[in-house]
Order: sequence, then structure tokens, then C-alpha cells
Amino acid sequence: MAAPEDPSHIQIADTSADPDDTSTNDPSNITNRVTRLSGSTDTAASFQIEKEDHTLGNALRYIIMKNPDVEFCGYSIPHPSEDKMNIRIQTYDNVSAESVLDKALQDLMDMCDVIEEKFREAREEHQNKMEE
Repeated sequence: MAAPEDPSHIQIADTSADPDDTSTNDPSNITNRVTRLSGSTDTAASFQIEKEDHTLGNALRYIIMKNPDVEFCGYSIPHPSEDKMNIRIQTYDNVSAESVLDKALQDLMDMCDVIEEKFREAREEHQNKMEE
């Protein structure tokens, strides 16, 4: 299994720069699946994440709304037959919406790591009890 890429910063494509860019076609690379949608500003931005659905959308929205610098966050699935999720983030003051998304993705990955570790420990403990 390939090593996961460095998640410390997600590189976001800007559709306003080159709308014909097809670099988002590689589903194995998260940096190629996040696109900043046109009309966004630093503190109010919409992003599109390909190959994702409500599973990531709801968890990400929950974590982003826990951030005190965030005024609003919502997500939508544009159409059930499309494999895309849109997320809108609006922040207070001069906090970057992109940095909020980066932090939320990292926090979610950290949370998943803790859950996986606790699960493995509990499974091992259970297996040891069954062997006794």
C-alpha cells in the first residue's frame, strides 16, 4: 500500500485561473480533487471536492463549525448522480477560508487516527480475553 501524501497542506486548484484545467481527474490524489470555485474571496469561499459525498461533507461541516473563527459553513451535493460535494466557508475578520479547510481536514484525519488506535486496542484486548 502506498504511503499517504503529506496532509499538512491541501493544495487547492483555482478554477478562476484556468477553467479548462483537467488535473482534477486523478481520484487517488486529494490535492487534485479540491477546487476553489469562482467568486470566492479570502474570507468567504466555496470549494468543490470530487469523489466525496455526505460522509465527508457532514463530518467536515461539523468540525469547521467548531472553529470560533468561522461564521458559516454548509455543504451540498449538487446532484445525486454527480460524484461531487460543494462546501461553503465564511470566516470572521481576516481568517482565510482555505486555512480553515486545511485545519479541518487535518483535525478530521487526526480524529480518525485516534478512533482507529482505540479500536485496535479494544480488539486486541478482546482477542486476548477470548484466548484465556
